[in-house]
Amino acid sequence: MRTINWVRMVAVATVFGGLAAAYAAGVDKSAMDTTVAPGADFWSYANGTFVKTHPIPADRGTYGHGAILTEEANKRTVDLIQTAAKSAKPGSETQKVGDYYATFMDEAGIEAKGVTPLQPSFGKIAAVGDRKALATYLGAQLRADVDVMNATDLYTDNLFGLWVAASFDDPTRYVPFILQGGLGMPDRDYYLSSDAEMTKTRAAYLAYVAAQLSHAGVADAQAKAARVLALETKIAQAHGSRVDTNDATKGNNPWGRADFAKKAPGMDWDAYFSAASLGGQTQFVVWQPSAVIGVSKLVASESVDDWKTYLTFQAINHHASFLSKAFAEQRFDFYGKTLSGTPQMSERWKRAVNTTNAVLGEAVGKLYVAKYFPPEAKALLQTMVANEIAAFSKRIDALSWMAPATKAEAKRKLAVLKVGIAYPDKWRDYSDLQIVRGDAVGNVQRAEAFEYRYRVGLLGTPVDRSEWVMTPQTVNAVNLPILNAMNFPAAILQAPYFDPKAPAAVNYGAIGAVIGHEISHSFDDQGALFDSTGRMRNWWTAEDMKKFQAAGVALAKQYDGYKPFPDLGVNGKLTLGENIADLAGLGAAYDAYRASLGGKAAPVVDGLSGDQQFFLAFAQSWADYERPESLRQNLINDGHSPARYRALTVRNIDAWYDAFPVKPTDTLFLKPEERVRVW
Repeated sequence: MRTINWVRMVAVATVFGGLAAAYAAGVDKSAMDTTVAPGADFWSYANGTFVKTHPIPADRGTYGHGAILTEEANKRTVDLIQTAAKSAKPGSETQKVGDYYATFMDEAGIEAKGVTPLQPSFGKIAAVGDRKALATYLGAQLRADVDVMNATDLYTDNLFGLWVAASFDDPTRYVPFILQGGLGMPDRDYYLSSDAEMTKTRAAYLAYVAAQLSHAGVADAQAKAARVLALETKIAQAHGSRVDTNDATKGNNPWGRADFAKKAPGMDWDAYFSAASLGGQTQFVVWQPSAVIGVSKLVASESVDDWKTYLTFQAINHHASFLSKAFAEQRFDFYGKTLSGTPQMSERWKRAVNTTNAVLGEAVGKLYVAKYFPPEAKALLQTMVANEIAAFSKRIDALSWMAPATKAEAKRKLAVLKVGIAYPDKWRDYSDLQIVRGDAVGNVQRAEAFEYRYRVGLLGTPVDRSEWVMTPQTVNAVNLPILNAMNFPAAILQAPYFDPKAPAAVNYGAIGAVIGHEISHSFDDQGALFDSTGRMRNWWTAEDMKKFQAAGVALAKQYDGYKPFPDLGVNGKLTLGENIADLAGLGAAYDAYRASLGGKAAPVVDGLSGDQQFFLAFAQSWADYERPESLRQNLINDGHSPARYRALTVRNIDAWYDAFPVKPTDTLFLKPEERVRVW
């Protein structure tokens, strides 16, 4: 599975450095296409010229401000890594950063080893002789649910994943969550859908599996690839749907240790959990019971040889980016070209930066913050956060449909929000992570094992609400409903999202909407299930919840109407939480912006009123666009609506209609009674 969407992210981009000089302090009028009417397509009106003059580069599936900033950030990060490594003390985390990066960059050394680094894994798989040994091997492969190539992506290609988090029923203690996994393609729909595009993708995947097995010297690769695809298809049939996976109420399934054998027979669970270092755990939460039950049956019903073939491919596929050229390029051909439509692989140094950030993110983050994060930005953001929390509180007070008891608990949630700004209160300790220069695959395996030990080690310890799930150099923000906490990494506090020189209208329209978005996640369709302590409980009156859900239904229907392809559109239910956060967050940001003026009129800048600047800044913060293949994949997998539709949140805000000449005949026009109002 990928991102569990109730771990709520704004998902604006990835890493970048301080680039305020690259952007004008304010709305970028040169990016606009004024031949498009605001009421026809506000995203194109705000960004049309920018899109036309910035074609997607060959090595990317998506593009926009975030990608441009990422490019420069990668260059700066390389300099940070290489400069720091020159003076690093032996054994220091800075040396580990330098050695990890240098090892990935040693293409000749990696090429010379071929598939040799995987021989120990192949040997362990070959030694699996029965189903108990299979369960032992599978348990030993359980890993914390983070992909080393993308640290913000909760995804596992192992059969199951582990996520350690606060219990929904008792947020003072950590519990192990068991998550579905084991698929080589992004989602079960890729295996089960009869859609022509999916059928074509399956054929390409089959060819990819065969090619990778062949590269590794596996005999009869084509026939074995067919067995891999057949087994993965059976795994996909057991998987929970994307919509169900995003529903926390369906994920909160406490199982005792004995329940696994009773409810999910087939797997030798004693062997599995013992190998996973979880033999002493008595309580778990099974996020997708159908997957645990179904896969356990498959462990018993499918031949051990087929499982071994599957595991051999998974070992190759998981490590392909760290192996010789034939493996890495074949992986890119499928995941890059076929799935995302990206014509060209990124340069090696860019990939080296990405994986170094993923494995040693906070060590790199220290370097980033020291050089590129201005301390005064933290104070400015703290003020904006306080203003928006106050604005949100007033919006709660103004809700005519909400009962006083519900309002009181909602305001308690606001009062105890834990807001992390720029970087963690305490940094991760990497002293137990062994990085060996020249051992790319080994470094990845040790990093994954290190992360797993860290997560398992949290079990039995007090829950830390200050924990971060993003690195400081990440351009994003996150809300953690169970912890009732938010993180705003340092890197997002940069132009065009935030600039101390920009007018208040622009900052509130851009970073302010991000702040509001994350605050609102505490009150979206999933966040609203958790009270001020982080406990999952119903703190709503029945009538209030009914009205709240009705607004969600209306918003989902609105987004269902956005169809970039004749056969595929936005899934309003899948993206509901993010769309609620966009809407409520934009409303709170607008109120906070107006309050910041202190009753004075906003200054007109470049002929634009304050409200026009606010809404254009919001739309320009979503100047991201995708290749058709990438867009298709995200419509199926991603809990976020595509950026062009997120910009259309404005059509539910009354002030937008006053700021721009939007006519009743325009495509985006909504009658006042049709505008969705949530929070």
